[in-house]
Parts: sequence; C-alpha cells; structure tokens
Amino acid sequence: MIDTQNTFENQILEGIPASLPIKKEYDEHVNHAPKRKDILTAEEKKLALKNALRYFDKSFHAELIEEFKEELDLYGRIYMYRFRPDYEMYARPINQYPAKSKHAAAIMLMIMNNLDPKVAQHPHELITYGGNGAVFQNWAQYRLTMKYLAEMNDEQTLVMYSGHPMGLFPSNRNAPRVVVTNGMMIPNYSSQDDWEKFNALGVTQYGQMTAGSYMYIGPQGIVHGTTITVLNGFRKIKKSPEGGVFVTSGLGGMSGAQPKAGNIAGCITVCAEVNPKAIATRHSQGWVDEVVSDLGELTARVKKAQAAKETVSIAYEGNVVEVWEKFDVENIHVDLGSDQTSLHNPWAGGYYPVGLTLGESQALMANNAEAFKEKVQESLRRHAAAVNKHTDKGTYFFDYGNAFLLEASRAGADVMASNGIDFKYPSYVQDIMGPMCFDYGFGPFRWVCASGDPEDLKKTDAIACQVLEEIKETAPEEIQKQLEDNIQWIKSAQENKLVVGSQARILYADAEGRIKIAKAFNKAIEENKIGFVILGRDHHDVSGTDSPYRETSNIYDGSSFTTDMAIHNVIGDSFRGASWVSIHNGGGVGWGEVINGGFGMVLDGSIEADKRLQSMLFWDVNNGIARRSWARNEEAVFAIKRAMQVEPDLKVTLPNFVDEDLL
Repeated sequence: MIDTQNTFENQILEGIPASLPIKKEYDEHVNHAPKRKDILTAEEKKLALKNALRYFDKSFHAELIEEFKEELDLYGRIYMYRFRPDYEMYARPINQYPAKSKHAAAIMLMIMNNLDPKVAQHPHELITYGGNGAVFQNWAQYRLTMKYLAEMNDEQTLVMYSGHPMGLFPSNRNAPRVVVTNGMMIPNYSSQDDWEKFNALGVTQYGQMTAGSYMYIGPQGIVHGTTITVLNGFRKIKKSPEGGVFVTSGLGGMSGAQPKAGNIAGCITVCAEVNPKAIATRHSQGWVDEVVSDLGELTARVKKAQAAKETVSIAYEGNVVEVWEKFDVENIHVDLGSDQTSLHNPWAGGYYPVGLTLGESQALMANNAEAFKEKVQESLRRHAAAVNKHTDKGTYFFDYGNAFLLEASRAGADVMASNGIDFKYPSYVQDIMGPMCFDYGFGPFRWVCASGDPEDLKKTDAIACQVLEEIKETAPEEIQKQLEDNIQWIKSAQENKLVVGSQARILYADAEGRIKIAKAFNKAIEENKIGFVILGRDHHDVSGTDSPYRETSNIYDGSSFTTDMAIHNVIGDSFRGASWVSIHNGGGVGWGEVINGGFGMVLDGSIEADKRLQSMLFWDVNNGIARRSWARNEEAVFAIKRAMQVEPDLKVTLPNFVDEDLL
C-alpha cells in the first residue's frame, strides 16, 4: 500500500475524487459490521440510492448505482467501500495535516484515531465501537469532511449533520470550529426500527458517545471507569479484590477494557466473548491474559486462581450464559457480576443468544429478524435466571449501563423488584458512580498529545499527578478517596500500557482538577516543554448526558427522563470556548434512551486558551452538579455550595428538603 506524505496530503485535499478509484475487494481479515436488517421498501431503496449518488458527479452514477445497490442488498447499508482512502489510517502528529487552522488539524487527528484499525471495532464500516457507533455513514462523508477541515480558517464553522458535512459557514474565532449532531430525531421517530430505516436511507446515524464526536481514545477510557467501578464494587461488599471473582461479558470496543481493569484492580476476571476476532485483538494487545474455549478447563483455572489469590484475566470463547450456569453447578463463588455486551443494539449484533454459533446468529439475524429477536429474548431470560441463582448465594450484580436490565425486563426475565416498577439490581451509577463520583463533580476528563510523541504523554502524566497531589493536601474528606484512586491510576498509567492509537490519557477529576491540570498543560505548551494538547471527556460524565438507566439513574425527583441538562451543556460549551461540540441521540444504553453531549478543546499555550478553558470547564462540570443538587442529591448540594464559595459569580438555586413525616 502506498502511504507517502504526498499521497496522504493529496487525497485529503482532493476530497471526492475527480475520477473513480479502483473498486476495492472486500477484506475478509477485517472485523466487519454484521448485515443490517432489510427494512426498506422497494421505493425507499431507490431513495437510499439517490441519497448516496448525490455525492458524485452524474457521469459516475451508472457505474456506482449497481455497486451501491449490491452493498445495500448484501450489508443493509451503503458504505461506499471503493472510496476508502489508500493511505494508512492512524492519528498522525498534528503538523502532518494539510490544514490552515490548527484547531481543524486537531479534529482531523481525532477523526483518524477513531477510524484506526487498532482502535475501531469495524473500521471499514466507519464504526468505532458498540456495534453501531459510527464516525460517518460512508466514505464519501469522510473524504468531504477532511477536505473541508483542510480548507477551513479560524473564522469558519463546519456543520455536521449525522456524519454529513453540510458545509463551512462564516463564523468567528471564538465560535466552535465544528458543531456535530448525530441521530437527532423527532421524538416519536426514535425507535430501534427508526434507526434501522433512516440510517439505511443515509440520513442519520448512531454516533454512540465518543465515536461520532471524534473523542474516542480506545478502550483506555473505559478501563479507567471500569477500574474505579470494580474497586468501589469490592469496597461496597467490604471485600478485598485479591482472590475475588468478577464475571462479565464482551470484548469489543468498550467492553474490551474489562479484563485490563480487573487486572489493575487486582481480582480474577472472567470475560466471555463469542467473536474470536475480538478475543484475538484483546489478547494480542495484552489486555487479557489467557484464552479458554472449554468450560471444564475454565472452571479448573478459576478454582486454581481463587486458591492462589491470583490476579488474572481470562477470556472465555463462548456465551456468558454458559459461564453463569456452569459456575452455579460447580459452586464457584462470584463476588461481582455484570454484563457489557452492546444490548443497546440487541437485534443487530449487540447481543448473541446462547445455543447458536456466531455464524448461525448472524445468518438468522439477516434472514429472519423476528426469529432472531425471539432467540435473544429467550437467551436473556435464561441469562437472568442464571444470574439470580448466583445473587441468591451472595453475588453483587450490577447493570453496567449497557441496557441489560432494560432489555431483560422487556423479554420477560425475572429482573423486576417486588414493586413491579424498579429493577431488582442497581445500575452501577445508582450504587457507585453517581453518589461517589458524579455528584461530587468527578468524571472522565481526558487529553491527547497532538504531537504524537510518547514523551509528551509522560510529561503530561507527571504534570497531572503533581496537580492532583497538591489539590489533595487541602481537599475535604468527602473527595479524598477519589483523589487517591486517581493519583494511583496516573502513577501506574505508563506501566499498564494503556495507549491504543493516539497518545492519550484519562483520569477522573472535578472542575478544580480539570481546570488546574489544563492550565498547567497550557503553561507547559507556552514554555515549549510539550506540544499542543487536545482536551475532552467521555460523554458519560457529570453533566454531558441525560440517561435514566445510566448517567442520571440516581436522579430521583422525576426529572431523569428529561434532557435539559445535556442540551444546556452543549449550548454553554459552545459559547464558552470549545473547539468543537457534539450532541447525540443514542449512546451506550440505546437509540431513543439517552441524549448525550461532548466537546473538544485545543490548548495552544495562548492567553486566549487559558481564558477559554477556565470558563468552559467550570461550566461543563457545574451545570451537572447544579442539576443533581436540585434533585436533592446531598453530595451534589455539598459540591455546588463549595463551587459557589470558589466562584462568587456562581449563584445556584438550592433545594429545600421536605420532612418525610409531613408526606
């Protein structure tokens, strides 16, 4: 494959090619997205073809229409494989991008990182993680977007409609360089079948949380969150992780972080996965220690690890339902249990039913969608029944925000509490992340070293660690444990080899931590100690996401089904200095179940960057704390009062608590 800098720059600047590239062969060695449901009528298929062909000169239509029709018939989508670029896809150092604006070059870097085959789940279908978390709908959109970013100046804004670059619009230097929306449907048109239909038509997409907003940093992001969750999960059951067993499933984009997190926490992790390619990827990256495909061998290995109190992660090639059932029969005690299959996407490859091979499932999914749905729901009922047997023996099971309990309840599984309203098991946000992290303002702050230099990452790690240690000296007792966990995390980050793709890092910090770390980075850039830094966060945060079954599941005032917070978050970030902002329908719990927003911010060492980060990061966190405080979350009331003491211009409406006896 030719991959010279000249070829790279030329293809970026060319955008949609003036002449048709040679048709590319379908690469069987790549992990491809499953075939999507055949949901369009004959007339709608014509419309999908018209929509795809509008990217190209009419002289190409006769040749492309047959090719695009074949893709639609074979895969349920038009990906335009022919137009995949010839250069290697990875996050190049920022100076290698042919761009007039450094902010635009930073966004180009992040887009290419999301599509790096080492990072992306289905790179040829432009899907980063979660089975359907797309950066773009097709390769024409990618090419056109990169061309616009190369051409734009710092007084233009690129408008992105669900992967489609609507164009460059006159703006100003203080406005975001890119504004992204994904899947923003009229509310009555946000069912799973609506996603299938309108995505097949080429008019919307599922951006997940950080795929369609160009802020995915590989599984490192969820490694940290899962590490914090597992550590606090063992704290909750008042047991050391040493020798403890954590059973879960999924080794794809996000879920692939689980065994690595278990190793960092210090427990025995068993993670089931039906896709051998996903297992091979994680094993080759060193994110899972051992691979087992026989249940008897798995049982013996876990018993040995328990006896020796090992720290080890084991991938089981097979269905997790079989693991739960086998461990019950063998009386293996499971301390923590969860699931991280992509159950937000249950009918299109997010969850594979027990009793069928991967190939059988994919064939049934494509050829008989209703029969596949029945198999999935039957499997969920069996899955929940097996988990229930373990929880009766003392296992602490939690929903890890992947819609497991929601879809299990819809399948008629035994997961409901006695009141028939609540689930019998908590969301991890309700029990762990909400009261321990989000209410205090702690969430997944991340950064990417735009130079691509590992030395810059080491320097930023050291800066962040020093800042957190200084904050800890005078921090209140309520947040000491969070600071300790994150100081330990950042100290061991290098040895844990967490980087996949871009030179990126994540840690949990509150507004004070984020602002002080960012200011220290900006000063180091000004002094030429490091190159530019790109700030961001997971949308799974204090204030970016309204999700009643995950991020806002510990909101009990009845407002968990509203989405004012996420919308205000993005609006506020836009005029406070973000380099780009995004708002999505979808995310980890499913299309129609959540609205989530994110941002990216480029630090260039300037005074302007210093002002922007102060204004935007303070808002980005405290918007969420204010909402959580108004919901009467006592930890958030504490946090917002503390924020008002720090910033006199912040004045937030506080709740009055009602005496329960009066009610």
